[in-house]
Amino acid sequence: MHHDAHGLALSTGSAAAASLFDDLLDGYLGYRADLAPRLASVLAEDPAFGLAHCVGGYLALLSFSRTYTEAAAAAAVEARRHTALATPREQAHVAALEAWVAGRPENAVALWEHILLDHPRDILAFRLAHFVNFWHGRPDRMLASVLATEPHWGPDLPAWDTILACRCFALEECGRYTEAEAAGRAAIEVNPANPWAAHGVAHVLEMQGRRAEGIAWINGLRANWESTGNLRHHLYWHEAVFHLERGDTTRVLALYDTDFRDLDAPLTRAAPDVYIDVQNAASMLFRLERRGVDVGGRWTELADKAEARIGDCLSAFTLPHWMMALCATGRFATAERMLAAIGEQARVPGEAGTILGRAAVPACAAVLAHARGEHAEAVALMRPALGDISRLGGSHAQRDVLDQLYLDAAEKAGLEDDVRLVLERVAAISPVPPARRSGYAAAARRVGFA
Repeated sequence: MHHDAHGLALSTGSAAAASLFDDLLDGYLGYRADLAPRLASVLAEDPAFGLAHCVGGYLALLSFSRTYTEAAAAAAVEARRHTALATPREQAHVAALEAWVAGRPENAVALWEHILLDHPRDILAFRLAHFVNFWHGRPDRMLASVLATEPHWGPDLPAWDTILACRCFALEECGRYTEAEAAGRAAIEVNPANPWAAHGVAHVLEMQGRRAEGIAWINGLRANWESTGNLRHHLYWHEAVFHLERGDTTRVLALYDTDFRDLDAPLTRAAPDVYIDVQNAASMLFRLERRGVDVGGRWTELADKAEARIGDCLSAFTLPHWMMALCATGRFATAERMLAAIGEQARVPGEAGTILGRAAVPACAAVLAHARGEHAEAVALMRPALGDISRLGGSHAQRDVLDQLYLDAAEKAGLEDDVRLVLERVAAISPVPPARRSGYAAAARRVGFA
């Protein structure tokens, strides 16, 4: 038996496998693009390393793609087979993977949190809980996990920058911007290549309307992301949002084509329908079109991919983005099929089904009604779900596109009370008043919303 970089026991007889496992976790924490070869290297050294098989299953599920669920299930079987005599911590990880494979991510989070009670330096359990809580709309749980875990950490330990980065983003999503920025900048001082820390600070700068600072922040760190996976596309999307707020739509389109939706880029060609990339692309095209910008044929490739993902509801927040692409290309019959498939999945008992039913179905139905010009219907569909939209996951900045859709529908339907409602919603989230935000300023001036 060997130990990882944090002193936690690993049930492998190979020192080389243990060292390579640390390298695998470093790659996961750093959003590196080469996780598959890192995992293969660990298993080549020790094919019976159960926790490594478990991590393989985790990585498959992190894709939020039905394509990889069989691989995750197979990894869970292998992990269980090789951990019969492993430590209780490793066996708990396997149980978490099995729960997630079975469609119960909330149970997986509970198991990771239980692991952290006894092993607060289990950075794998910590980071997975942070990720799943985020994509299930639970920023309060993200922050609670950070506050419970960080007293057991310090700057002398590996991955301290990960703790700081997660502290930053959890605080930001809970509206504590000053504390969030300090934690994110501290993480970058420790590790300038930490993309999650860069991402958290970018969110703070966006929420506070510090657009010039945001552009400078991202461009100042770009050189650190050459080995980073798809999260770097999302960072470039953030830069595009800053430029959009400044009215530079030419720069936004250039960033779209060369940075966050470059169809010829190796990352995009290897995985052309990654959930975060789809969200980046569709939400930006919707924002641009709402401002009267001609986006050409950029919707088409997204719509083609959406058709292939009908029935895949593993990423609830991506679903309205798929619908936007289908509707923007006039594929209304296909959009109706997607909506029906989401409704079917919403009837499956459990948290995932509840989120789909309460948030994804009404949001997607509203996207479809809005595209058909049925603006009052879009508002009526979405209004009862406003309190549940955060359960789709994603950040305040990402979900803003749905508020803009609601506002657009309310204005076109002449529903003044709903216009004010959405202006009040966004004013409650961001310290930047709607009158200073490009997607809301015209409506705020028209109705006299200060």
